[in-house]
Amino acid sequence: MKKTIYILLSLVLILTSTKCQNSQSGQVFKADVIVYGGTSAAVTTAVQVARMGRSVIIVSPDKHLGGLTSSGLGFTDTGNKEVIGGIAREFYQLIYQHYQNPEAWKWQKQSEYGNKGQGNAAIDGEKRTMWIFEPHVAEAAFEKMIADNKIPVYRDEWLNRETGVVKKDGKIVSITTLSGKVFKGRIFIDATYEGDLMASGGVTYTVGREANTVYDETWNGVQKEIYHHGHYFKDKIDPYKIPGDPSSGLLPRISSEMPGVNGSGDNKIQAYCFRLCLTQNPENRVKIEKPEGYDSTQYELLVRLSETRWNEFFGKYDPIPNAKTDVNNHGPFSYDNIGMNWDYPEASYERRREIINEHILYQKGLLYFMATDRRLPEQVRETMNKWGFAGDEFADNNNWPYNIYVREARRMIGEYVMTENDVLGKREVPRSAGMGSYTMDSHNVQRYVTPEGFVQNEGDVGVKAPKPYQIDLGSLMPKKEECSNLLVPVCVSCSHIAFGSIRMEPVFMILGQSAGTVASIALEKRKNIHDLKYEEIKSKLESDGQILDF
Repeated sequence: MKKTIYILLSLVLILTSTKCQNSQSGQVFKADVIVYGGTSAAVTTAVQVARMGRSVIIVSPDKHLGGLTSSGLGFTDTGNKEVIGGIAREFYQLIYQHYQNPEAWKWQKQSEYGNKGQGNAAIDGEKRTMWIFEPHVAEAAFEKMIADNKIPVYRDEWLNRETGVVKKDGKIVSITTLSGKVFKGRIFIDATYEGDLMASGGVTYTVGREANTVYDETWNGVQKEIYHHGHYFKDKIDPYKIPGDPSSGLLPRISSEMPGVNGSGDNKIQAYCFRLCLTQNPENRVKIEKPEGYDSTQYELLVRLSETRWNEFFGKYDPIPNAKTDVNNHGPFSYDNIGMNWDYPEASYERRREIINEHILYQKGLLYFMATDRRLPEQVRETMNKWGFAGDEFADNNNWPYNIYVREARRMIGEYVMTENDVLGKREVPRSAGMGSYTMDSHNVQRYVTPEGFVQNEGDVGVKAPKPYQIDLGSLMPKKEECSNLLVPVCVSCSHIAFGSIRMEPVFMILGQSAGTVASIALEKRKNIHDLKYEEIKSKLESDGQILDF
């Protein structure tokens, strides 16, 4: 290949940016299908629609496509890779092709990389797939898909959530962005992590954790003293500024609220973080600096934790190619900013930006704290000072990931609600639109003071699916009476704990392709999405490589 995927990405971004700059506010853009969002699901939805011969436009709030897949989550949560088919598998094949080029290994020899993945080998030579990758390589693969299928993308276009959705006779007619652009279509897809189009379109949804009684579940709702992943305080650590003195007040990032009764519902959500891309390579390493607004007192709890000789957090660096790492949360006090995101799903754009900025400061401050604060063990500081930001990642964003990891926001209450009973194989799914297989995984939701007076985390759950499970087609559809031309492949209709498994990026890509298939068949048949025969949908999905049964 004379031109690498990276060069193609640069050219596409330049062309698209020029197109967007030349567009004037108030213009009307029409297509058969309008996809709102910049996630991996947005890309696979649009690609499928284009391949089925229908016109499609992506309206993306993000400038960079791919969501978390291209924003730091390179150590992929695959689950069982055998149920990842269709366009999702094509994406991972593009990743494989990129790393077969010796020029792709700039900072590390391929032989030095190893082959460690998340439950699978990183590189599958037999099926020509690669599951672990650098952020810019993932973004380039998405851009190649977009370019190959000639899909128009309008970037940095934010839905007017107040008045921007026009409906008539139960259907969305158009959406308007804050810049004034109007996008008209026959079918719309909400492929955002937040579900903004779905919500503005009057579709019923929920936020937070349902009580176990709602869907006859076990692992939903409050889960005090459930310690599945080890992300909890194993030792008795005092939560007060002056140890033993409640009148001195709580340390930062400990809630004064008590969790409810186990199994009860609430409107709280699991923690967010940024998946950082760091490196120890001196030639590509950008030094970790003290962030503006840094406050060392925010990390006092980590000091007390380290005094118990706990050191797991400081060794959690999952390898991705070119001597880089995808850094994730690990342990009771880590990158997850527990309890600081509860209002994010329904917050205004301005408030969401405040929440995101607070998360950035927290994580940048944590890195600097670990590298410099003498109250931490010397080994911790020495280790952290070997790391820095990867200089060739997120170059136009000061080497910081573009997207925060929205692990959960709104969830639709649609035609079919997926629950843990589906994930655990306790009931039969009527109409498979794809498959999931990952553990039902919820990160911690809150940090509180126990009745005994010690700090503890709550909400971390990890329950394995016994085998790959089917995801019902109705979980992508609102109830017909609420909206008959909208599909939702990310904020799908499911319970909190079921979403803990469904929320993996490969699954979003799978469901995106299925949404695009349904939309295209509905247009061909001139029917509402709810009125299609499942056998027609199933036949097309299978012919295009989707795995519907295992």
